[in-house]
Amino acid sequence: MKRFSVLLLAGLGAALAPAALAQTSLPAPVSLPEVISQALAQSAVARQAFTTRETSYWQYRAYQANYRPQLALQGTVPNFNRVITPVVQPDGTTDFRAVRINNANVGLTLTQAVGPTGAQVSVSSGVQRFDDFNRRARLYNTQPIGIGISQPIGRFNSLRWDRKIEPLRYEESGRQYVEERETIAQRITELYFDVLLQQVNAEVARQNVEANEELRRLGQERFRLGRLSESDLLLLELNVLGARKALGQARLDAENAALSLQTYTGQPAVALRLSVPAATSVAAVAPDQALAQARQNRRETVAFRRRLLQAESDVAQAKGSTGFQATLQANLGYVNSAQNFWTTYNNPQNQQQVSLGFALPVVDWGRQKSVVKTAELNRRQVQQTVAQEQTSFEQTVLTQAGQLGSLQEQLTLAAQADSLAQRRYGIAQATYKVGRISLTDLTIALAEKDQAKRAYIAALRACWVAHYRLRALTLYDFALQQPLVAGK
Repeated sequence: MKRFSVLLLAGLGAALAPAALAQTSLPAPVSLPEVISQALAQSAVARQAFTTRETSYWQYRAYQANYRPQLALQGTVPNFNRVITPVVQPDGTTDFRAVRINNANVGLTLTQAVGPTGAQVSVSSGVQRFDDFNRRARLYNTQPIGIGISQPIGRFNSLRWDRKIEPLRYEESGRQYVEERETIAQRITELYFDVLLQQVNAEVARQNVEANEELRRLGQERFRLGRLSESDLLLLELNVLGARKALGQARLDAENAALSLQTYTGQPAVALRLSVPAATSVAAVAPDQALAQARQNRRETVAFRRRLLQAESDVAQAKGSTGFQATLQANLGYVNSAQNFWTTYNNPQNQQQVSLGFALPVVDWGRQKSVVKTAELNRRQVQQTVAQEQTSFEQTVLTQAGQLGSLQEQLTLAAQADSLAQRRYGIAQATYKVGRISLTDLTIALAEKDQAKRAYIAALRACWVAHYRLRALTLYDFALQQPLVAGK
């Protein structure tokens, strides 16, 4: 395996460059971890994942702000009116009077939501100034302090349910961000090996061109000596043409694969020279261990809980939107009015207000029951869907963990087969040159050599893709034995 990697690295650059430039200096080969690191830092998909994560963060900040005191300054300054308005006289007639007034007000209000009950508590202070410019009169009305409360009764308490759901939603977004990064790494791995396989094909094709040209030269000498038939010589010519055609197609495929990788990762469109990764350091993972980590780290665990709570919230909202509903409002404060501003703060008058507004359906023809029943059936459907998805997810984790060991075994066998095929072709080539085997046998050995090399790259690709897929499914690094989710 090591010998193959060294030989492959030596020829990857030449597979993409013209023959005239084959001897020029090549860029240093890049490894799979380097490509993944660059893509996670600068690719469009990585930036999209980060933007989604940032959006979730600010949504969570907005949720937290709902439970904190809110201080607001409101008012209307100025509020000037110069109009002719109808004024009803004591005898019932209407007179039109010219009015030129300014009625401005400013207020400061501090509100606080009470999550467990859904109430809204407020403390306010305000001042109002009225100017009648025609009569040259001025009047102030102030409220030094006012305390109020608004308490819903029988209504849906969104604050109470948000306190249960929104933290789970935010935690879910954090895990989803890590999962998306691992999914990006998995996709890059697939594209990386697509490029690597095409570059291997190009290198194999180049070597085959050289080998077939050498065999044609040898065949021409044998033909002149009468030791080779014309049919075999023509077959050698066809083999050279076929090898050259395969080389051109392989170079084109390698360029297209490299373009796909560079487009996804956001790298500049330059010639890529990829190194062949070694086998993954994690040979096998116990399915039970993978499942335990998936349950602990994956967003699905949080998402299942959030969806069940959301279904419960929908039932509570359905019940809170029908039936008896009421709102209790109470206000307590001090007010006063005077022609002088500071005088309004002398001996303020006590002010109280209490009201209870309610609504109770008497005949709704089953509407309330239908709305609640629909929400309850939706909740049951969510419970069944979550249970099914959870079973499917756990089975996927167990299957993926179980396949990792088999893929590693397949990789070992593919490496051995590649080594044997390389040796066999070398022996077949030397034997053909001394005339002890037919051209057909040599062609078969060449095809087996090429197929074994491609099979090794394919097996290596399957192992690395499975490695990152298992990381994405569990959000756990089995090589370092640590979770990928921060704070775990």
